[in-house]
Amino acid sequence: MKQTDLFCLAEEIKDREFVLATYYIQLPKAANVMEKASSLAIGQTIGTWVEVPGITDEMRAEHMGKIVRILQAPSVDLSTQVDTDIVSYFFQIAYPMINFGAQIPMLLTTLLGNDASTSAQVKLVDIQLPEKFMDGFKGPNFGIEGLRNLTGVKDRPFILNMIKPCTGHSPEIGAKIFYETALGGVDFIKDDELLGNPDFSPAVERVKSYNKAAKMVYEKTGHETIYIVNATEDASCIEGHIQNLVEAGAKAIMLNFATIGYSLLQKIAADCPVPILGHYAGAGLMYEGVNSGMGSDIAIGKLPRLCGADIVMMNTPYGGYPLQYHKYIMTAQQLSLPLKNLRRSLPAVGGGVHPGVVEQYIKDLGMDIMLSPGGAIQGHPMGPAAGIRAMHQAIDYVRKGMTIESAIKEYPELNAAIERFGYRKAV
Repeated sequence: MKQTDLFCLAEEIKDREFVLATYYIQLPKAANVMEKASSLAIGQTIGTWVEVPGITDEMRAEHMGKIVRILQAPSVDLSTQVDTDIVSYFFQIAYPMINFGAQIPMLLTTLLGNDASTSAQVKLVDIQLPEKFMDGFKGPNFGIEGLRNLTGVKDRPFILNMIKPCTGHSPEIGAKIFYETALGGVDFIKDDELLGNPDFSPAVERVKSYNKAAKMVYEKTGHETIYIVNATEDASCIEGHIQNLVEAGAKAIMLNFATIGYSLLQKIAADCPVPILGHYAGAGLMYEGVNSGMGSDIAIGKLPRLCGADIVMMNTPYGGYPLQYHKYIMTAQQLSLPLKNLRRSLPAVGGGVHPGVVEQYIKDLGMDIMLSPGGAIQGHPMGPAAGIRAMHQAIDYVRKGMTIESAIKEYPELNAAIERFGYRKAV
């Protein structure tokens, strides 16, 4: 095999139809990282663990993966500078797009197949996609700008609440919780990800009941709260289920994208007439391994945006989950920074969200976010409507440049929330 069959420089593939994948791997000091990278590049394209007949030079040139770069961390050039038994590397492989086309299932099969032919335990930490691949995806139908036009919410974060308890309640009981919460002026209320379409609370019935509650609140306050129904279902019936929900009056839906699959999310989003909130539930299986899976910014950021989620629920470092700060920021960036012609997905931050953390979130991510408190609303000492008002007050004091000390003197609901849930000074 010629060197040019298996290796290439980054400049040579820059404008060609290759997906450039970056991996992290840990190896014993004596291991040959080039052999591991070669095993992955060949094993995930044309090769097997033994030589087989039928592989031609033309096949290698057109279909075989190519090693672009190998980096060691820390970066050293002398063997005498390696003083640990386990060495960390990053390496890049360019995969010809001709092998899998513009689709997620075969892309991930190629990048993360990890069968016996590769013998490499690696973590995918970055993907650079060629223009031809990107052309196969239209991304969100609404995105941040569309959601602002739909709701009339301008120049501030959206506020979302999820019905608590998570599950076990009837549509009628949920509607009462919805009504009491919506009185505070919340923009969206969604189901918890654990409540799908059970017999004790059919999703269609929730749509009808919650929409009645939303109408009652609108007639009383002039503020419309949009219900986001959890439409997650089995693949055999999910499209018909969503059609029934929309016909029943659903104005937005939620899909647990990690459990239904990215490709099904893309198929549903292609002609969905209402916004889609993509929830990360179950995605930890994809990114929590050190030597397997992919980075959380890919799993929860890049891929759901490509596949059409208008809003993406994401985790943060502030709610008890040990997510690294830079991964949280990078995930939000994958959702909302300019990316070809795709609309921007709205990052929805959840997990331990309460008024005392609003200042930090706005400092981190700006105004184009969705703040998603759960228990801090239903558990507010003055009731759920007051919990929503406390969130608005937290946003207001940050926008006005007030200190927390002056804000709690002016806003009683905010003061009660800070006393109950605490305050995190923005850093």
